[in-house]
Amino acid sequence: MEDAKNAVEGSGEAKHGLQSGASIGRNDKPIPRQENGKLPRNVWVLSVTSFLTDISSEMLLNLLPIFLYSVLGVRTSLIGLIEGFAEATASLLKLVSGRISDWLGVRKPLAVLGYGVSTIAKPFLYLASSWGAVLGVRFVDRVGKGLRTAPRDALIADSISESYRGLAFGLHRAGDTAGAVVGIGLAIAIVISSQRGAAELSRETFQTVVLISIIPALLAVLTLAFGAKEIKPGMGVGARPGIESLNGMKEQKTREGLLSTNRIFRNYILITALFTLGNSSDAFLILRAKTTGLSVVNILAMMMAFNLIYTITATPAGALSDKVGRKRVLMIGWALYVAVYLGFARASAGWHAWALMALYGVYYGLTEGVTRAFIADLVPSHQRGTAYGILHAVIGLIALPASIIAGVLWQGIGSWNGFGPGAPFLFGAGAALLASVALSRLSPLRFHEQGAGV
Repeated sequence: MEDAKNAVEGSGEAKHGLQSGASIGRNDKPIPRQENGKLPRNVWVLSVTSFLTDISSEMLLNLLPIFLYSVLGVRTSLIGLIEGFAEATASLLKLVSGRISDWLGVRKPLAVLGYGVSTIAKPFLYLASSWGAVLGVRFVDRVGKGLRTAPRDALIADSISESYRGLAFGLHRAGDTAGAVVGIGLAIAIVISSQRGAAELSRETFQTVVLISIIPALLAVLTLAFGAKEIKPGMGVGARPGIESLNGMKEQKTREGLLSTNRIFRNYILITALFTLGNSSDAFLILRAKTTGLSVVNILAMMMAFNLIYTITATPAGALSDKVGRKRVLMIGWALYVAVYLGFARASAGWHAWALMALYGVYYGLTEGVTRAFIADLVPSHQRGTAYGILHAVIGLIALPASIIAGVLWQGIGSWNGFGPGAPFLFGAGAALLASVALSRLSPLRFHEQGAGV
């Protein structure tokens, strides 16, 4: 979309800037330009960073619910509490770090700090012998994620022009999930080599995975620290200094908050909150697959296939959203989510879980990167850190009750035994269906002002 059109129609704040007589001064620094078809250094560096981080994280996270359930004997309601609390912690910090990032005008230092904190936390899982200890480690790990995510996403958005933004976020998500494929593959190799029968997980095998996971986590921090370049908010690719004057927009932001001034962004956040209420932790998908009779190795192989499909679909889905619009791609992804959760509610065989997780990978590929690109379309550069923080905060805060609800619906609480393993997925499908209807009812005319967000 042409710069002039974006300047006038991109957001209420940008429009206000034109009307107040903002102009491009003679001494403004030149703005980086996007070379057609070429992704900038930061996109590649951040994709490699996420690749290495996910090798480390996915080695652990796919085994962690099994470790809690089978080794430590923790009930699903407590597993839901652990995962929900961890994600809520991360999301609250995403909001704070996003705002700090916008206020300080920096992205990279907060991102490096966040990756570093998570790396420091991981080794302590080696010593965990109770659900409380696991909760503590997950808390610190999610603090790191909370610090890094919003500034990192804002740095990607500021590094690329709007017409290639979906492709950039798609590549980043593809790098993330490619790391998950490698990480799960390493976990499978460790499980097979460390214990004779792979049907159940032993404490010793889990501890071995923890130690090996530290290596790629350290490499990720070094890659980001020495590879990425800082880009100040409002000075990225495609920025308009006369319209998105950083000082002027900071003054505007102190008078009126992002949620109160950007109606489209606010409505999308509310719809996302409804969707997230039924989107409990993926740990429940792993536990549900276990109830179909799959062994630990089979579950890990299934999750590898899920991440491989996610990797393959993420970049094309992002590029597709650049052409046909973010909203259309998101609606397809959410509809697929409804179908997958309805399937998991009735799954009774291992191959059911495999097929459904494959479709779940397509859902992830269609939505994760596109959601981030969509947010960048809806808000100006100087507010993107805050916007990503709000998005992730809402998702994480709603994820806490979502995971607790899922655990209680499955196994109940106290003397009540719940409704069984299918109940959380019926609830999730219902919430997602309502959210999909709400998203479809948003008028295309409202999205037209946001360029690629149509």
